[in-house]
This record gives sequence, C-alpha cells and structure tokens, in this order.
Amino acid sequence: MGNAGGRPRGIAARAGGWSAQHRWAAVGIWVLFVLLTTVAGSAVGTVELKDSDQLKGETTQASRITEEAGVEEPAGETVLVQAKDDTTKATDPQFRKAVDAVVKAVGGTGEVTAVTSPYDTKSISKDGRSALVQFNVRGDPETASDRIEPVLQAVAKVQDGHKELRIEEIGSASMNKTFDDAFGDDFQQAELSAVPVALGILLIAFGALVAALLPVALAITAIVATMGLMGVVSHLQPMSDSASSVMLLVGLAVGVDYCLFYLRREREERAAGRDRQTAMQIAAATSGRAVIVSGVTVCVAMAGMLFTGIGEFESMGLASLIVVAVAMVGSVTVLPALLSLLGDRVEKGRIPFLNRLKRGADGTGGTGGESRVWTWVLGGVLKRPLVSLLVAAGALVAIALPAVGMKTQNFTLDQEFGDSVPIVATYERINEAFPGGADPAEVIVKADDINAAPVRQAIAEFRKQAVSSGASRGPVEVVTHDAQNLAFVYVPLVGGSDQDKAEKSLAILRNDVRPATLGQIDGLEAPISGQVAGSKDFNDQLGGAVAPVFAFVVVFAFVLMLLSFRSLTIAITSIVLNLLSVGAAYGILTAVFQHGWGASAFGAEGVGAIIAWLPLFLFVILFGLSMDYHVFVVSRIREAKMQGRDTRDAITHGVVTTAGVVTSAAVIMVAVFAIFGTLSMQSMKQMGVGLAAAVLIDATIIRGVLLPAIMALLGERNWYFPKWLRWLPDLTHDEPAVGPASVAAARHDDDRPDRVRV
Repeated sequence: MGNAGGRPRGIAARAGGWSAQHRWAAVGIWVLFVLLTTVAGSAVGTVELKDSDQLKGETTQASRITEEAGVEEPAGETVLVQAKDDTTKATDPQFRKAVDAVVKAVGGTGEVTAVTSPYDTKSISKDGRSALVQFNVRGDPETASDRIEPVLQAVAKVQDGHKELRIEEIGSASMNKTFDDAFGDDFQQAELSAVPVALGILLIAFGALVAALLPVALAITAIVATMGLMGVVSHLQPMSDSASSVMLLVGLAVGVDYCLFYLRREREERAAGRDRQTAMQIAAATSGRAVIVSGVTVCVAMAGMLFTGIGEFESMGLASLIVVAVAMVGSVTVLPALLSLLGDRVEKGRIPFLNRLKRGADGTGGTGGESRVWTWVLGGVLKRPLVSLLVAAGALVAIALPAVGMKTQNFTLDQEFGDSVPIVATYERINEAFPGGADPAEVIVKADDINAAPVRQAIAEFRKQAVSSGASRGPVEVVTHDAQNLAFVYVPLVGGSDQDKAEKSLAILRNDVRPATLGQIDGLEAPISGQVAGSKDFNDQLGGAVAPVFAFVVVFAFVLMLLSFRSLTIAITSIVLNLLSVGAAYGILTAVFQHGWGASAFGAEGVGAIIAWLPLFLFVILFGLSMDYHVFVVSRIREAKMQGRDTRDAITHGVVTTAGVVTSAAVIMVAVFAIFGTLSMQSMKQMGVGLAAAVLIDATIIRGVLLPAIMALLGERNWYFPKWLRWLPDLTHDEPAVGPASVAAARHDDDRPDRVRV
C-alpha cells in the first residue's frame, strides 16, 4: 500500500494487492465459490421454518404436539349467510332454503368434507340474522388454496340466486387465494424492480455502463452465493420466506455500497494522476479497509437478531449476516481483480448527457472528487457549527418525539389490507355476529387416554366454564383424534378482532378456566394457541428481547468503532448519531402510520399502531446500514488528519470527497426501500417508508450536518484516547504515503509491536 514501495499492510491492502496481481485466479476463485455454494444449497435443500420453531411458550408447545402426533389440521372454510335487513331471521323458510343450497352446492364440488349445517351445530348469531355453514377442504392444507376455486364459484352461484341475503365464504384457503391473487405479485415485482432501479441510478452516477454494472454484478453474485449458503445453514437454523426477501434487500444495499466506495476511490486516485497500481493500493488500504470495518459492524448488528429467540428474526438475522459477509469479502478480493483487468475500460459504454466519473472530476463538480454542493453546505456548517448542531439536532429530536407514544401490535386483516379486498369485510361481519369466531383460540389437549372418563369430563367442564366465565359466547367445538390421543377445542374469544379485548379473554382461559378444569388431570397437556395467543406470545417474547438486542448491538458497535478508529470520542459520537437516526425513523413511522399525519402522501392510512416486529427489525437493519456511511466518511476524515491537515480542513476534505459516493449509495437505498413503500400491505409500507426515511436522514442531516458540526466543535478532542485504554488492540490502518510527514508516521507505526492491522 503506497508505503514507500514496501509491502502492503493490513488485511484489506494485502487482499487487494494479491487480487490485483493474480486477477484471473481471484475471479476464478470467486466464480467457483458462487457455483459451489449454489450447487451445495441445491443438493442439501432448504429446511423451512416450522410453526414449532417460531416461538417459545404455549403456541410452540401446541405446534410441537400436533407435529409429533402427525396431525394436520385441515383447511377450514366458513360460509356466512346473513340477512341484509333486521326483519329476516335464520328461522325463516327463505333463509333455510339458502342455507340448504349452500350445503348442497359446496358438497357437490367434491373438494370438501365434513359439511355442517348451522341448524345442527347451533352456529346462529344471537340476533338470529346470521348463520355459519362450515366445512373442510380435502387434501393437503398447505395447497388448499389451489383447489378452492370451484367451491368459491359454487357459493357465488348460490349468492346470485338469493339476492336478499348476503352469502360469503371465508377461511384459510379462500383468504390465501384472495390475497395471492390481489397481492401475490407485489413482492416479486418489488424484488425484480430493485435491480433495474439500482442500475439506473448507478448509470447516472458513473455515466458509463461498465462502471455501473460492476456494483450490481457484485451484489447479485453475493446474493446468489448466499442463497446456496442459506440452504446449507438451514439444517442448523431453519429459514423463512421473509429471510430471503430481507437478505435480498440487505445484499443489494451493502453489495452496491461496498463496490461503490471502492470503485469511486480507485477512479479518484487515477484522476489525481496516480498510476493504476498505486491507485489500486490506495483504494484497497482506505476504502477496502472501510468496507471491512463497516461489514464487520453490520454483521454484528444483524447478529443481534439471533438473541430474540424468535425463529423468524433468527433466520432473517443469519441470512443478512451471511450476505453482508459475502459481499464484504467480494469487495476486497474479486473487485480489485476486476478493476485491474478492466483498467480504463471500466468507463466503457459512456451514456451521452449523463454526468460521469472522469479524471479530474467526479460528476458532482470540483476536482479530486469534491462536491461543489457539499462544499457550500460544509462552509455554512463549519462557519457556525454550534448553530448548525442545535438546529439539526433539534429538528431530529422534534421528528423523533411522536415515537414516545408508539403503539405496536400484530395487525388484524382490516388494518393490514383495509377495504381493498371484499373478504376483509366478510371477516369483520363474522367477528361482529360471532365474536372471535373468525379466529378462535385453539386448545390442544394431549392425554394418555383422550377418551378416559376424567379427561372427557374435564373437557366438558372446560367448554362450560369458557362460556360462563365470559371469555367466550360459544359455540365451543371439540374435534377428537382418538388414535393420537388428542383433542382440539375451538373457543371463539369475546373481543373478536379487538386484540386488547381478545387478549383479556385469552388470559381468563389460560389463568382461570384451564387450571380449574383441564389442569386437574395429572399428565395432561393443554397449551392454548391460535391467532390471538400467537400474537400475545410473540409480543411478550419480543418485548423481552428488546433490551438484550439493543445492548448487544450498541456495545459491540461501540467496541468496534473504538478499536477501528482508536478514539473514544469517535466511538461515542458514532453511537449517538446512529441512535438519533433510528429515533427519527421511529418518529416518522408513528406520525404517519399510527396518527395518520400525511399518510395519504404514501398511499397509506393511519391504522393506529406500528406492526409489532418492525421497531426491532428497523433498529438492527438501520444501525448496521448507517455504519456504512459513517465508517466511510470518518475514515476519510481521519485519513486527511493523519496526512497533516488540521481538524477543520480534514472534516471539509473528508465530507466533500465522500459526498458523491454517499449520495449515490443513499439514493439507491432510498429508491429500493421506497419500492416496498408502494406495496399494498400496511406492514410493508411501514417497513419501506421507515427504511427509506432513515437512510435519507442519515445520509444528509446526520453525515452532512451533525457529524461535521460535532467534530468541528470538538476539534482535537475528536482523537481523544485515554491512556488507560491504550492496551487495547490497534486496528487503525496505515494511510497512503502522500508526503514526508505521512511516510515518517508510517515508519514510526511500523516500529510499534502492538499493531493489529485490518
């Protein structure tokens, strides 16, 4: 690395130097790695996350019991027959005729079993205006949505013949089909749109097709390799569909970022007149090192999700960690090899009328990669750093304030989808007529002999007390599996779609009714699951995981910053600025989606809450991604400082020379995340808007105003490192030698025995 012709020092510099010298070998090894991981993943297959892997507690216990017994609950469906006026009742002849027509129509499809009439099961509402015809779909419940269409058509024909009544079907199969038809393409389109959007922005940033393709190619190969690795590691940690989507998002973001950082620095050094080898060495030792520090920090942040104990989070965290590590390795190995192979041909395929990175200018104006716009902004910030700090920090605190009243919960169907699909209205009508009937609590009773008299008596008493206690208005249904000694008890909860009220009913069942009935039988297990129970258990476990995850991510990020920059001040300001960025994102989410302020601008609506999993997910993802920019900018400032500039000049140089690449990277991430903000599901809108807003704030207000203002005010105290910490390993890097002072410093550092170079 440019150390007066000596051997490159530091992992990044050595890796980049070796790859540039053995370029075909480096490219071949990378291609072989991607192929081998893909083949390995395909060979072993992917173990998917099961319900019993999701949580700890009763819902997981219930899933484990049913899985071990080999019992698969069939896909249940319900047809609501409801009077449109207040005078028609279920006892009227015309109403009975419609019910009989439904029973005959669905049974005649040959796709259903166990069709029951509401007159036999007493599934008639208290006001007598509504009745439920219930049945199960034949075959594998996982694929029931593929076979439900004939049943839906049969119900629709009955509806056409009885216009005076409302006849609507709902159930797991019909809901899955409806949502797949309405929104199934959303995710696929979002994921497919992400790559062209990133490529388009890179074309504008570089103005050359080859240069724009390199970051995208690196990101895609990292994602492909990770998909294979996910298959292998899924045998230790099962993976979910969500893990793949999150991995794609994170992989595209960091893969493009890391390549962008490296490529822009190499081009900048060539523009400054350095030969190809020297430019590569400097890029490897500076941007390459920043990539490693950032990558390790992001990996640590993603590892925080492993402490939740929730299968979904663990799979997302592990998948994200793997793709970041793969992208990081690719950026410091195969990328230098490709740049060495391409040379100046990296600017091939120039696009007319687009700004491009050219020798002597980076497209943002100025020389040496310095941005005219950010030079002007920095001039104002550094002229009045205290005012800039107070105004910017005050604005972000004000934006974050709504987060104090943030309410989190798992969404009901109407919150998630609104009135965009008719089946949501059916769900609400059933909950109104039969509170809790659409999502009953499920009690899984396991006994040595399910038909033993004491067990049967305890189940009967449980059914009775579930209603008498006020937890349910009935009917409480029991399905027995004699061969497996299991019984499934379905209890509609008072409260229905009102999660808070339904959870109170659940608490009565768990804490009062069950101990007094089923709990009296020795050796009997009776975990209570269902949608309400699952939501309650998820929130309880997530709430218990917040403190450990936050502490792990913050502490380890602090330690990494402390070791990487050897400055207590830099480590503290890094954490504070990142927390401020996350807080602002929380505030925007709460204001827009909980209170509905400006929600229409995002095609959303105020749903009164934030989806339960999002705050922790955002914290981990944003804390990791924010470090990309922070490490890159601060590394450049420190480099300038080590080359002999005073602190204020180093700040200006560091910020304005990184402004172009940070802006390009931020625009890509904002655009990709914003795509998810256009999806139909409210939870995806919240995720997209939260991520996009946070990245935008981080790349502008945080890195462009707050960071330079704080560093300007602190001056030489930015580099404060107390004597009592000097025993810690030194992970600072050797900057490129651009002057006598730097050479002397490098030689001095070489004599230090405690250096551990990255």
